[in-house]
Amino acid sequence: MELISEVSCGAWLRERVGGWARVGGVAGAGFEAYARILHPVPVHREDLTVADRWGMHPVLEEGRWPWSRVAARQGLTMHPLVQWNRLADLHQGVDFADGWRVGQSRDGALDVDLLAGLTRHLREATRSPEQLVVGIWAGWGELTGSTVVYAGEDDGGKETDAEAEADARMRLHLEEQRTSVAPDVAAAVRRGPLLVLPGREYVLLATDCDELADETWPHRAGIGWTSVFDGPLPQLVWPADHAWVVASEIDWDSTIVAGSRALVDAVLADGRFEAFEVEEGSDLTWEGDLVNPPRAGWSAGP
Repeated sequence: MELISEVSCGAWLRERVGGWARVGGVAGAGFEAYARILHPVPVHREDLTVADRWGMHPVLEEGRWPWSRVAARQGLTMHPLVQWNRLADLHQGVDFADGWRVGQSRDGALDVDLLAGLTRHLREATRSPEQLVVGIWAGWGELTGSTVVYAGEDDGGKETDAEAEADARMRLHLEEQRTSVAPDVAAAVRRGPLLVLPGREYVLLATDCDELADETWPHRAGIGWTSVFDGPLPQLVWPADHAWVVASEIDWDSTIVAGSRALVDAVLADGRFEAFEVEEGSDLTWEGDLVNPPRAGWSAGP
């Protein structure tokens, strides 16, 4: 990827966005159809019969669930405007009696493997798959240098193998972090040029469908990824012919694909995605879910 210094290439999108928290307001108005892809959530299962000196339970397995699995376990309803804050507590997630613990969905970005899978459909829906623009929000801590990592303090106890491994990983991350953001990207974040849209500013990078289809690209892009921790991912992607837009608003736990009827149908039919068709004016605020009741507790039954 290469930094784009001529940010006027995003002027066309600026003219089509602005309805805050509405699908078209973020992804751009005037497209034929829109799909909403829900970001899957991290989960792990703990052995509740065993606890360490801090009361932590060993993890037996880890994975990633679609929202529908979390909803089904609680008798809640999936629908196009479902909101994660109706399926799980925004801070605590949701715990199940069988040891499964559900974390939080990733706000602001589609997981890199899902973006790679989506690229197959995006390629077929544009005449310029070799000319893509990626927009990354300029406020990510990895880009601004404001991300703070706290190392654990010695409590006088003997360090376990797991703790020693975690300390080693953290040292490696801190070493790599110094060079994880490319100099020109860091300079653009500080001084511009940035694409300015309502309430958001973006660094623009040039790429193509082949690069986005390779899940390893973020490690080479100079956007704050290290071998230990992931960094930012795109909030915007569009081709030179403006045939579609992929938009992951930083405060949303879902990604919008705006484009042709054929593109949206392909996304909806792809089993890799938990996706719903939405309308240009659909409300994706936390209160946009009018089907499931506001969440009252932090835990659920089996």
